[in-house]
Amino acid sequence: MTRRIVVEINGRPHEAEVEGRLLLSDFIRHTAGLHGTHVGCEQGVCGACTVQLEGAPVRSCLLLAVQADGRSLRTVESLAPAGAEGLHPIQAAFQETHALQCGFCTPGFLMTVDAFLREQPEPSTAEIREALAGNLCRCTGYKAIIEAVELAAERLRRP
Repeated sequence: MTRRIVVEINGRPHEAEVEGRLLLSDFIRHTAGLHGTHVGCEQGVCGACTVQLEGAPVRSCLLLAVQADGRSLRTVESLAPAGAEGLHPIQAAFQETHALQCGFCTPGFLMTVDAFLREQPEPSTAEIREALAGNLCRCTGYKAIIEAVELAAERLRRP
């Protein structure tokens, strides 16, 4: 059984006939053709597939595409869209502090941090650690990631 859905992703509508069991992560990657969202554990544990649904970070591997019908999504591609000059401040901070190595987890971290800093523009280190607790990285040891979030927060507070 299929159902026609329309999901706004990064400001653009994506319409398709989908099976009820299609994961949102698969819809994003295979139907919408946006490959920045990575799929890691497929159990919602690693955070690599984190996107923002109506502004809130969610694990796209735990949602069905039909659950996003008529709703708005943001993926990592929305941070520095094609044609934009330079990186988003969060992306630049991750690059400058060497907060990524293999990069597989990075899109999930970026989308988590983007939502977090909108809610908490002046976070403490403890708050940053708590916000990042749902995202796993096997390479960096998290020190540089925390530094990146602190740097991004500082830059985003500037007028």
